[in-house]
Amino acid sequence: MLAEAVFFLPHVFRKRMRHEALYQLFLTGIKSLGVITVVALFTGMILALQTGLELRRFGQEVNIGTAVTVVMMREMGPFMTALIIAASVGSAIAAQLGTMTVSEEIAALEIMSINPVRFLVMPRLVALSIMVPVLTVYTNILGVVGGAIVGLTQLGVSLTAYFDNATRYAENKDLYVGLFKAFLFGIIITVVSCHQGFSTTEGAVGVGRSTRRTVIISFLTILVVGYIVTRLFYA
Repeated sequence: MLAEAVFFLPHVFRKRMRHEALYQLFLTGIKSLGVITVVALFTGMILALQTGLELRRFGQEVNIGTAVTVVMMREMGPFMTALIIAASVGSAIAAQLGTMTVSEEIAALEIMSINPVRFLVMPRLVALSIMVPVLTVYTNILGVVGGAIVGLTQLGVSLTAYFDNATRYAENKDLYVGLFKAFLFGIIITVVSCHQGFSTTEGAVGVGRSTRRTVIISFLTILVVGYIVTRLFYA
């Protein structure tokens, strides 16, 4: 299914497919900003607080900027973003396609000579593979800002010292690896959710089962792939 969706990628520039892809970009990106904002901000705040409390024992709390920035870019930014998108967008895709499958709308598309992968999977693949990395950058920025707030208000670390450490030791490699993970996570969420949707049987009960399986499989796959990528680039 993934190979077939990639084969149909040039069709995204056609008017109808372009509109569908833009709509999926809107659903994935704009509709997810609220929850991602809250999660990203407090993820950075929690990282800064927990790390800072331990570093304070050694008089090194000024280094929380480095810790928060590196951890957000390498792991927590793409990881938290992918989990949110899998739970919200991925489950919605599985439910929508599952409902279409059990109501025989997918069969109707095939009868009308409309390829379901081209019409349904390809625009979602484009949207998620683009928006998950974009939202990851947004998550990283808010996480670092959240860490700065905690450092200033609770750990006595000035903004100048915090951001100086954040930019001094973080490397471009950390950002690129994190964005590569986010790109892979977007593909994983698309493939899992669409496959579960197309595999739905047994009516409404099956739709609920497919939605649950989508979230579980996506979470587990994201964890495993995230570890493998980190192992490959930081061995």
